[in-house]
Amino acid sequence: MSSEDKVAHRVLERYREGAAVFAGSDLPPLMTGHWLQKSGQASVDRTWTDVTDAVEWLKKCYTDNPPFERTDGLQAYVGVDVKVAYAYDVLPGGVDVTWVHYTQAKNLFSLSVVCCPNRFHPTLACPLSPS
Repeated sequence: MSSEDKVAHRVLERYREGAAVFAGSDLPPLMTGHWLQKSGQASVDRTWTDVTDAVEWLKKCYTDNPPFERTDGLQAYVGVDVKVAYAYDVLPGGVDVTWVHYTQAKNLFSLSVVCCPNRFHPTLACPLSPS
């Protein structure tokens, strides 16, 4: 085996090791659709077939964890109405929605609605049947 083949083999082995660990780890995916590969992340009470139910969940979580307000009176983030309109626009097409902001306590708040089937990862299986 040539030295290039050995390097390629080591890279492939390292990839396989990482892929095996990824599904059960706390490490978030780089692409939202890859949440579908994470074991134990899906929940029946957060699996919907109606876009309105998913958007209502997003709005409730947002309301429970509002973004911080700037001291200069300017808006730090786009308004929730814009976020909601975007979610209603893209979710029916299988495009994921992620909302991220810092809360008033300066904690990072992040939530996602991941579509299944997923427009950008159509071969990934849905972890749960909708309730």
